[in-house]
Amino acid sequence: MSTGPGLFSDIGKKAKDLLTKDYISDQKLSISSSSFTGLALTSTAVNKGGLSTGDVAAQYKYKNTLIDVKVDTESSISTTLTLTEIVPSTKTIVSLKFPNYNSGKVEVQYFHQHATLTTAVALKQSPAIDLSVTLGTPTFSLGAEAGYETTSGALTKYNAGISVTKPESCASVILGDKGDTINASYVHHLDQLKRSSAVAEITRRFSTNENTVTVGGAYAVDALTVLKMRLNNHGRLGTLLQHELIPKSVLTISSEFDTKALEKTPRFGVALTLKP
Repeated sequence: MSTGPGLFSDIGKKAKDLLTKDYISDQKLSISSSSFTGLALTSTAVNKGGLSTGDVAAQYKYKNTLIDVKVDTESSISTTLTLTEIVPSTKTIVSLKFPNYNSGKVEVQYFHQHATLTTAVALKQSPAIDLSVTLGTPTFSLGAEAGYETTSGALTKYNAGISVTKPESCASVILGDKGDTINASYVHHLDQLKRSSAVAEITRRFSTNENTVTVGGAYAVDALTVLKMRLNNHGRLGTLLQHELIPKSVLTISSEFDTKALEKTPRFGVALTLKP
């Protein structure tokens, strides 16, 4: 793949990951194993509000082919086939779910030195079609995406975004929800390894005149431990502690408080991921 501007979905992703990734409110246990043949198995159990669910996932990689299969407690089977470089500079992703056949989708990603193009088509009689285009370089990118419903002949979405990425920072602006929201974010890395970072995000919804301002960040206490925190202007405070117990095995503890209503019960989550 060429080193170009990245996908449209990459715009603003660094800020979103810092503010949302790994924050949980459930109890989760994930155990993985792998073999030298390229087969990896993962078993996950989740306890959410007293209701236990789980799934088993298998992943097999051979040369430029990656197969993911997941079976959940409701006997739904999700399969994803990823093929790289069938045509030079492309990635093809086919996803199917049984017994819900109408949820299938085929996505083709094309990467160029100064552009990326993504087309996704649902596998049903009257498919929905998604298209995104990003132009630029790894430093500066400008992109747009749209969704079209062939049954109604209507646009289901249209968004646009711009991103500026430097070694020590990343800034982005996204106009989304058919022009109803605008989101601006900025990430500043505090060390060369980018394990400690500060982030700020502002979202404006025009239809309701509502603004949401969120600040947060991550701090690497040591080589094995990371602290994360986020706080928005509505008083929602989230904290997270992530510690690598042994190589590749991570314990995550997170919580969320409403600082404007401390009498409410805070939400806590614990996740343990064990890998060989």
